[in-house]
Amino acid sequence: MIFPLDALHLARAQFAFTIGFHIIFPAFSIGLAAYLMVLEALWLRTGKQVYLDVFQFWLRIFAVGFGVGVVSGLVISYEFGTNWSEFSYRAGPVVGPLMGYEVLTAFFLEAGFLGVMLFGMRRVGRGLHFLATCLVALGTNVSAFWILAVNSWMQTPQGYTMVDGRFFPASWTQIIFNPSFPYRFVHMLLAAYLSVAFVVGGVGAWHLLRDPGNRGSRLMLSMALWMAICVAPIQIAAGDTQGLNTLRYQPAKVAAMEGDWDQPPSGADPLVLFALPDMLQERNRYEVAIPHLGSVILEHRWDGTIKGLKQFPAADRPYVPVVFFAFRIMVGIGLLMLAVGVAGLLLRREGRIYTAHWWHRIVVAMSPAGFIALLAGWTVTEAGRQPYTVYGLMRTADSVSPVGAPGVAVSLLAFFVVYAIVFGAAVLYLLRLMAKPPVPGEAGPPPVPQRSAGITPGPAGATADIAAE
Repeated sequence: MIFPLDALHLARAQFAFTIGFHIIFPAFSIGLAAYLMVLEALWLRTGKQVYLDVFQFWLRIFAVGFGVGVVSGLVISYEFGTNWSEFSYRAGPVVGPLMGYEVLTAFFLEAGFLGVMLFGMRRVGRGLHFLATCLVALGTNVSAFWILAVNSWMQTPQGYTMVDGRFFPASWTQIIFNPSFPYRFVHMLLAAYLSVAFVVGGVGAWHLLRDPGNRGSRLMLSMALWMAICVAPIQIAAGDTQGLNTLRYQPAKVAAMEGDWDQPPSGADPLVLFALPDMLQERNRYEVAIPHLGSVILEHRWDGTIKGLKQFPAADRPYVPVVFFAFRIMVGIGLLMLAVGVAGLLLRREGRIYTAHWWHRIVVAMSPAGFIALLAGWTVTEAGRQPYTVYGLMRTADSVSPVGAPGVAVSLLAFFVVYAIVFGAAVLYLLRLMAKPPVPGEAGPPPVPQRSAGITPGPAGATADIAAE
């Protein structure tokens, strides 16, 4: 299927491009802010200089990433008015306040304490600085809370009333805590933590290839390994529960994810490992599948079955190839990340975690894997919801602004050029910062503790030594 170059599909392409680029940086901020909070807590607890050195190393990177995320997010707000005015008009009474709450709570919390976090270490004392770091980390999670609440309501709408074709809130509790929100919120936070863990681990492994004795690099790799081995299995379990929720409320999306066109005569769904979904002929070409395994995964029963795509009207089906392959990219990378974590755990037991350079190269190569999986998962979520913006209630074709294709095409081209120049330069700068190894003592001597801070370094116990050297 070839998409026509009309205003609708150009507007969809523009939004996919901008949101796909933007989502990387908030996820980076969420995971990195939590990592910085843990580093500072460990420094306060143990008094070890290496924690402060690594904290300062990533603090500069966090500041740049946070700024890029804010700038890239501004564009999306304008797109709601320029390209999706019908959606804004009809769903605005529900969506608008939720996005406003994100600004009033999360953004002000982050921006208000970011300056203290960046420049206040020697001005406000250790305790107050740590509080600022915690509040910035909290702010990133609150931001994710509101944005996921908005998007989840669009996936599983409830708590609204319809007046003259417009959505109005009837219960904010039901709107915010809609059926898919808890699962998607947890899944997104875990994805952010896991993605940043592999970036941190990749940077640590990169520097260990050049200087195996660098303590800061060892600390990065060690902490990233613990995060990967602990969070990856939890993320897989969280993804399973979200899949069950999606099967209940968006069965057509799950059918597209699995490539299921018909209910099998055996009464059990196979797990399609590979296929080329054919939308015109309504079948899979070159299918490779494992009998019954799809039923076990989707229904947790040997003979469970789901509705096939042919049981939905053709006009209500998502574009299957995009959803099908994006889902496999996400799952495949997730399993690969778990395998890398398990291999690292075995190397730790053998005492070779800092000397196995072949594994370090794999970890470096896996650095962007989390964000690739995150983008693939977001593609599954958004492309699988089509042809609706508000699932089952408002079609995407009815949400677009009454503008011509040339105007949307020109703005889309402008976005490509601007993003390539401005944000490309930002990414290159981030990579340059990461390429510089953490220098022992570069952060300077620890600031003198203040009586009002309330926190002073404690003894360096073995349980607090995450480096495990």
